[in-house]
Amino acid sequence: MSFPAVLHAEWIKVRSLRSLVGSLISVFLATAGLTILVCATLGRPEPDSTDFDPILFSYYGLNFGQMAALTFGAIAMAAEYKNGGIRVSLGAVPNRGLFYAAKLAVIAGLAFVVGLVTSLTSFLSGQALMDKGFGIGIGDPGALRAVVGCAFYLALLSLLAAGLAALLRSVTGAMSVLVPMFLIVPFVVGDVSQGGSAADFLPDRAGRQILLLHPEGPLGAWSGMAVLMAWSGLVVGAGWWALRRRDA
Repeated sequence: MSFPAVLHAEWIKVRSLRSLVGSLISVFLATAGLTILVCATLGRPEPDSTDFDPILFSYYGLNFGQMAALTFGAIAMAAEYKNGGIRVSLGAVPNRGLFYAAKLAVIAGLAFVVGLVTSLTSFLSGQALMDKGFGIGIGDPGALRAVVGCAFYLALLSLLAAGLAALLRSVTGAMSVLVPMFLIVPFVVGDVSQGGSAADFLPDRAGRQILLLHPEGPLGAWSGMAVLMAWSGLVVGAGWWALRRRDA
């Protein structure tokens, strides 16, 4: 089969699974919805705040939306291993590299498109709801970078989750690693390491540098994204090793 044909087949799989469609919708609702709620309620920084970042404030809901993106990537890949579905897929596409590449392309592509819509909605609505004098425009320095960067961030998280699901062949196994990794480990590592510098190189901390008006720490906006790309590439590579070496 040709690569476009396999892409089309993978697109049909995603479209036909309600759990995958639901997780993509959840990315938008959690990120944009919570951002709108918080910005409409608060609208300005705390009176004693000295480090208010208007861009990051527009992505308040990303803490929850990123978990939906991880869930999407994990389910999209691990669903192949439910009830022996991987044998059917590899029977139709014997070239495992072609199959894996097409699946990852669909996962990343959908996550990026949904992420871009989510990011733009969150930014524009968040800035519009801030009190006068606190919001910025899409043309201001750092704004467009954050909008596009957020979409890349969500796409890379989906790929990371997909690679881990291919390695572990389980949604439960993948999420049991990813949830602590994103919700607990950064704080533990930050407390243990001097100045929290080691935590800056974890996937979420590194990738979120793209959302800061003035990135701080050892990583800049795009170097932080490069670190996240390295994490995702490493896990995707491990997933490919498992798919190539193990029996279906």
